[in-house]
Amino acid sequence: MFPRTTRARHRDCISCMAYNHAEGLLYTGSWDRTVRVWRISDNRCVDSFTAHEDNINAVVVNQDDGCVFTCSSDGSVKIWRRVYGQSSHTLTMTLKFQPSPVNALALSSSTNSCFLYSGSSDGFINFWEKEKMSGRFNHGGFLQGHRFAVLCLVAIEKLVFSGSEDTTIRVWRREEGSCFHECLAVLDAHRGPVKCLAASLEIEKVVVMGFLVYSAGLDQTFKVWRIKILPEEKECTHTQGGMEPIDTTVKITEYETSPVLSPSWVEKKLQGDNPFH
Repeated sequence: MFPRTTRARHRDCISCMAYNHAEGLLYTGSWDRTVRVWRISDNRCVDSFTAHEDNINAVVVNQDDGCVFTCSSDGSVKIWRRVYGQSSHTLTMTLKFQPSPVNALALSSSTNSCFLYSGSSDGFINFWEKEKMSGRFNHGGFLQGHRFAVLCLVAIEKLVFSGSEDTTIRVWRREEGSCFHECLAVLDAHRGPVKCLAASLEIEKVVVMGFLVYSAGLDQTFKVWRIKILPEEKECTHTQGGMEPIDTTVKITEYETSPVLSPSWVEKKLQGDNPFH
């Protein structure tokens, strides 16, 4: 248990977490606009800093160099680094290309490249590429396709998966050695906004067979998708109406106590109504 002192406790909802494996540090971001850093070995808060001017929505750690990325409803993405030999953190860069709230972050890092992706409420996914020499992140462009807010992102290998308020998941692939991205598929995934995504490699006998993508939405359902990329045809395998979920949908809550959103949610959104009221 972490100490429940006034100093250690966030003053509002904790909205996101990320873990630095090498240093044993847990980062928590909050609607109180601060990031707190917890040392797991002794359960202590070793640093706290005001990171943004509005709610913090996501935090990501680069496991290669320890850099911390945060995004906020103030429309910015910020990059932080620990001060050498200390527990405190310093701001190294602020990335901002639109006033729209930024809801999600994903990092795609390998020995040859490092890309940062941010999803915002205007439906755009901006991305930045890290310069090898300077370490700076340069804006490379944006991915456009979602009609409403991008709520979650996950990156694995050269693929990026984005979940949206428009109830769909989009599958993007980055071209090797380039900033060019293509949308391989659109999954008509849920009956409500897609709020959470996770992904992993599907490996059989040391051979990568494809990807497993896990999605959860405000329609109280959880789905698992098997995605296989066909290099020769440069497209995803699919069945009627999109990719095929490999697991039966799991109902988290009964319909009677928490009504499931329907496709009419999108129509109400297009008409400017609040679908949740």
